[in-house]
Amino acid sequence: MNALFIFYLSTGILLVLLSLPLLFEKIKPNPYYGVRVPLTMTDSAVWYAVNKYCARYLIAVGVAIIVAAAGLYFVPNISVDAYALSVLGVFVLVFGVAMLQTWRYISKRK
Repeated sequence: MNALFIFYLSTGILLVLLSLPLLFEKIKPNPYYGVRVPLTMTDSAVWYAVNKYCARYLIAVGVAIIVAAAGLYFVPNISVDAYALSVLGVFVLVFGVAMLQTWRYISKRK
């Protein structure tokens, strides 16, 4: 379970760190990194606005993973399966909300 804890903790930290350049508008439109949909790829102002919006949610996802991984790690007698699925469930839920909100934000900009 220690390996899973380190994996989830590292994943949350990495997600937060990868979101910061998007939040601070340091990443120019590109085909590899950021929210890449036709609208963001054709207008740099939209690119920066959408990616900044999404980055806030991705930071929240990263923090949620960190909190869930750390909090559930100290639950007595939790099985490895329950731990792994619980943290994964938190990720799926929070990431799903982040993507839904980002999509709604993009749709309003059309």
